[in-house]
Amino acid sequence: MWEKIESAAQGFPERLRVLKTLLENGLAIRNGKLYLNQIEIPTLKLARAVGLDRRTVKETVNMISSNPELSELFSGLQPAGVSLRGVAKQLGLGVAEITVEDPSRPGILAGASSILSAAGISIRQALVDDPELTPDPKLVLIGERPLPGNIISDLLKLPGVAKVSVY
Repeated sequence: MWEKIESAAQGFPERLRVLKTLLENGLAIRNGKLYLNQIEIPTLKLARAVGLDRRTVKETVNMISSNPELSELFSGLQPAGVSLRGVAKQLGLGVAEITVEDPSRPGILAGASSILSAAGISIRQALVDDPELTPDPKLVLIGERPLPGNIISDLLKLPGVAKVSVY
C-alpha cells in the first residue's frame, strides 16, 4: 500500500506529508472533502497542522480524488478510536509499551497478551503502530489495572522484544 502512495506523490514531498498525515489520523477523502468520521475538516486546518499551504492540501485531495485506487483507499479511512494511553493513570489503568526488533515478526501481540492474562489482567486496549508509517513502531497494551513490575521481565523474554516500559 505505502509504495503505491509514495509513487502517486513522487516528486511532491509536501503531498507525501499530507498523505502520511491523512493515514496517521484516519482522515477520509469523500467528494473532494476531508472528513474525520462524519465531521468535515477544513483544508486550512489540516494545512496548518502539517505546516503547509492550504493549496498543497487541496492539490493532494484532488490528486486522491482523481485516482480511483487512492480514492477507494482514502474514502474508507477511519480513525482507530479513542486511545486511553494518555489518561491511563487517571483511570487507574496500567500500560505496557513494547518496542520490538522486527515489527513483522508474528506472535508478539499474542505472547504479550498471554502474559497479561496469566497475571489476571484484562486488556482494555491494544494499540499497534503501523511500521510503514511509524519509524519506531510500538505495541501498547492497556490493562484494567496497574501492571506489576515483574511483568517487564516476562515481556522481555518474548522473542523479538527489544524494550519494555510499564507505567
